[in-house]
Amino acid sequence: MSEVVIKVENLSKRYRLGERESYRALRDILASSVTAPVKRLFGNNGKRKGTTEEPHIWALKDVSFEVKRGEVVGIIGRNGAGKSTLLKILSRITRPTSGYVEINGRVGSLLEVGTGFHPELTGRENIYLNGAVLGMRKAEIKKKFDEIVAFAEVEKFLDTPVKRYSSGMYVRLAFAVAAHLEPETLLIDEVLAVGDTDFQKKCLGKMGEVAKRGRTILFVSHNISAVNRLCRRCFWIDAGLIRMDSNTQKVASCYLTDGSGRDAIRVWTNGIANRDVSELKIYSISVHNSHSDITNKIEVGEPFEIRINYEILERLPFCRLGIRITTIQGITVFETYDADHDSFAGVRRPGRYLGKCTIPGNLLSPSRYVLSINAGIPNVKNLAFIDNTIFLDIEDTGSVGSSMHGKRDGIIRPMLDWEVRVIK
Repeated sequence: MSEVVIKVENLSKRYRLGERESYRALRDILASSVTAPVKRLFGNNGKRKGTTEEPHIWALKDVSFEVKRGEVVGIIGRNGAGKSTLLKILSRITRPTSGYVEINGRVGSLLEVGTGFHPELTGRENIYLNGAVLGMRKAEIKKKFDEIVAFAEVEKFLDTPVKRYSSGMYVRLAFAVAAHLEPETLLIDEVLAVGDTDFQKKCLGKMGEVAKRGRTILFVSHNISAVNRLCRRCFWIDAGLIRMDSNTQKVASCYLTDGSGRDAIRVWTNGIANRDVSELKIYSISVHNSHSDITNKIEVGEPFEIRINYEILERLPFCRLGIRITTIQGITVFETYDADHDSFAGVRRPGRYLGKCTIPGNLLSPSRYVLSINAGIPNVKNLAFIDNTIFLDIEDTGSVGSSMHGKRDGIIRPMLDWEVRVIK
């Protein structure tokens, strides 16, 4: 087989705004044979030909690249940039509008919760079904069966229909199947964000093992730190185009320092959330210094505040909203959530909210950082992840209280309590 396992040439995908991707069953094909003459005359929406075309958007536009056997490639970019669309085309879930894709070998994919599973079948039956779809014999699947079940940690629910699984259980089993049935190419989307932290670490470790055995991996993630650890090569997709294709550290640094997030406030007039989320909308995020001025330049010894304006549209149990602060190299400094405090845990009722988080002075070392917003129900559903929203510059100007007697190594420089006493 060729060393090039994925070859993409001039790949484009256009969507009509407001139209969902269609997946046709046999009844749809039979119905279309009857209605086709009418549609040819009037068009799909009942309008005569020649009328104004409905607005559309190019999710991908003339994308070309090659991936060689054994490469682990990260794919990063903002929400709606075209990352998931690319993986859906490579997985043959959706068709391109134009362009060419050639893939050598079996492809395993984990793109959305439930993709590739039949809800009425049990976990056991779905393992065999997925293996059959990959072209594996029953004996091959049986050989890997116990390993898959142990990794997914769903032994008790193996003979339960997967429609009764939680999102976290779904993802654990789906990842275990995709990673252990040994496809030549493994496509992983941000769906791992549904799982808990321990399982995410477990998945990253497994992907590293798969890569060492010469398998090819395409990994879409907003977790730049995870992409840095796993991938040597990275694509940055922006507005349907590959804006950069290079080593991961270089691409991640350019992505995180992109000029779209330089101001100290970001506003989304109509609200923003993940695709297909109707329960929550985020309207703004801003950084305020100790005088309540909006600024992204903070003196190292000065406390500052991050404010997020958002709306809950439906009753949400155990919802949490928080922020992630990363370095421009993509290393996560910390995450913090409002639900860490008992008074904000539990059910979040519909209404407009203003969340405020105070970061103490002398916590972060002088450098540039990136703020991201994360909202969701842990292990169930991610409602909004808005990465690279605002740059934050922590500066040591030499003012009173900012100096700690010389430069310190490390991302953080906390003022910790010490006790010193004479013992002799």
